[in-house]
Amino acid sequence: MPVVMTSTRPDWEQRLSALWASIDEYGEVEFVAAIEALAAELPVNSAVAAFERASSLDSTGQSDVEVPLYRQALAFGLEGIRRRRAVIQMASSLRNIGQATESVTLLTAEQNEASDELDDAVAATLALALVDTGREREAVSVALTALSSHMTRYRRSMANYAKLLIKHDNRPITPTATPSASTQPAPAPSGRRHDSQTP
Repeated sequence: MPVVMTSTRPDWEQRLSALWASIDEYGEVEFVAAIEALAAELPVNSAVAAFERASSLDSTGQSDVEVPLYRQALAFGLEGIRRRRAVIQMASSLRNIGQATESVTLLTAEQNEASDELDDAVAATLALALVDTGREREAVSVALTALSSHMTRYRRSMANYAKLLIKHDNRPITPTATPSASTQPAPAPSGRRHDSQTP
């Protein structure tokens, strides 16, 4: 079995972060090309390279092209926060190309992973996918559960209302129990579809 690469050098990460920070200074084609040039410095079997290529395409709205790259990155063993970002971003892209059912499946499984600063992003993206599959009550339940964890009052009441929305629904959607209150990624720059920037 071939060895795949999931690590990078600190200097490479610094250049990558600087490039993402300057995304608004590039046209879409130029930005994708700049990410490609950085990714090309990594081995051909690099999970990180596949993820960054996918993210650059994601930021320019090329869902049909980016999804296979996200799959490749995950298959190559993408680790850490990038792995979770890949799941979220791929699920969002799947929803955008009419594959919301797979999006729901991916994000429902992701809710069982270790809690981190992306919990709310998982919940929000899942809620959108649920709406697209005609499961609006579950979508509201997921969103309300995530929101309730940030409330200083009425937290218990809102969490209970969220559960009641799906109390008589036998489908296996479980709202995130304790979403993280950590800082969320910055909103996507104007004109970009997703925020795929490296934190």
